[in-house]
Amino acid sequence: MRVLTLVLCLALSAPAAAQQAEQADPPSDLSEGLDLLGEGARLLFRGLMAEMEPALQDMGQQLKAMEPMLRSLAEMIGDIRNYDTPEKLPNGDILIRRKPGPPPEPPEGEVEL
Repeated sequence: MRVLTLVLCLALSAPAAAQQAEQADPPSDLSEGLDLLGEGARLLFRGLMAEMEPALQDMGQQLKAMEPMLRSLAEMIGDIRNYDTPEKLPNGDILIRRKPGPPPEPPEGEVEL
């Protein structure tokens, strides 16, 4: 009787082993799918960068031309946190109001950047 039980258990465990082998295959399909998705994302971003590169270079040139004006504006304004948000008037003028009260004191000691 024990031999029959042992044979029966071994016979029934064979399909379980085959099912485990079948379950091992999907992760390879999953990893292949993830690899394909990753490659597709890389191709998409390369295409976007190729399209955006001329616009980014043009923007860099324009910012370089504006650099002296922006530096003088930064010297006049100082810390931007001392001002309210800019507002545009109906005639097209832009007002940047200083916040009420004295400007905050700069922190003492070295500032970590």
